[in-house]
Amino acid sequence: MSFSFPSLSSPAVSSSHPLTPYGWDEDWAAAFSPYARQGLVPGRVVRVDRGQCDVITADGTVRADTAFVVPRDPMRIVCTGDWVALDADGDPRFVRTLLPRRTAFVRSTSSQRSEGQVLATNIDHIAICVSLAVELDLGRVERFLALALSSSEGAALLGDGSGGEHRPQPIVVLTKADLVPDAVTLSHLVQDIEAIAPGVQVLPVSSTTGEGVDVFGAVVSGGTSVLLGVSGAGKSTLANTLLGQDVMDVRAARDVDGKGRHTTTTRNLLLLPQGGALIDTPGLRGVGLFDAETGVGEVFSEIEELAEECRFHDCAHEAEPGCAVLGALADGTLPERRLESYRKLIRENQRIVAKTDARVRAEILRDWKRKGAEGRAAMQAKRGRVR
Repeated sequence: MSFSFPSLSSPAVSSSHPLTPYGWDEDWAAAFSPYARQGLVPGRVVRVDRGQCDVITADGTVRADTAFVVPRDPMRIVCTGDWVALDADGDPRFVRTLLPRRTAFVRSTSSQRSEGQVLATNIDHIAICVSLAVELDLGRVERFLALALSSSEGAALLGDGSGGEHRPQPIVVLTKADLVPDAVTLSHLVQDIEAIAPGVQVLPVSSTTGEGVDVFGAVVSGGTSVLLGVSGAGKSTLANTLLGQDVMDVRAARDVDGKGRHTTTTRNLLLLPQGGALIDTPGLRGVGLFDAETGVGEVFSEIEELAEECRFHDCAHEAEPGCAVLGALADGTLPERRLESYRKLIRENQRIVAKTDARVRAEILRDWKRKGAEGRAAMQAKRGRVR
């Protein structure tokens, strides 16, 4: 795949500072000032590939080596969206350090170790792309939202101390809306997503007809946005539509299950003609949680509120007397699917955190022992009644 980045001299991206269209502002300038005194120059990473990266600078795009910032912590690896300080000249150019990240979208890796993988950094909007060519997977949307709502914490996890200052806004983009021509059906699908994502904008779009594209373009015109979703969700097609040209390669999704091929293999930051920057990402096969407790709590805020009314403060919402969550489940105000999804994400997040937090591991062990003792007591009582 080959593509080119917009020229900084383009009228669509002209400004007082060449890097302003890419998000450069007074705060970044202040953060960079110590490195300016060292003779380094600022730039934003627009692509990473095999230990090297493309960095946009005031003089244009340069190819830089990341050998000097290879960390022990995989969460500190140079990522698309990072602002960096690099050599003013030389062949090759080297990235010397990363500026503190404001936000980071992090998922757990597929390994058994407690490692996170940073997918995009310094983002203002997280667009979760969901294809309407296949049946809605509400559980997957909830998972994406939990990570999105924890992405400011992701920056804090990287030791930047900036997690609470910036918070990217999630938006659910229902792509391929032209495949649902019935307006009533489309409205119901939007409502299904809105029900699990209170306060989050849900926008149906179609790159074929142009429906919703202008609205989405206006949303992402300020700041940096990242497109996330599984293969075949229409991310690259949407990116091309916003860019007004075929910058990203696109292949048709399979008719049988709507899955696409991984035509996008790297994360690429691109300037939008209407303003703002967009990071397109490869399709995600798996989206593991990574320290997303706050995000899970926000996605399932109604369950968290119910939990406050439970008789016991440590209620597990399984069989305890006076459990408000189970009460809502019984009277039908809380869907069983919603509770099961909540339980699944809570358990998964606890397992991830427990790998590095001894206190959490101890709490989980105590919980297992308590449940085991309760189970044995219940079995003994049952045997006593049978006799």
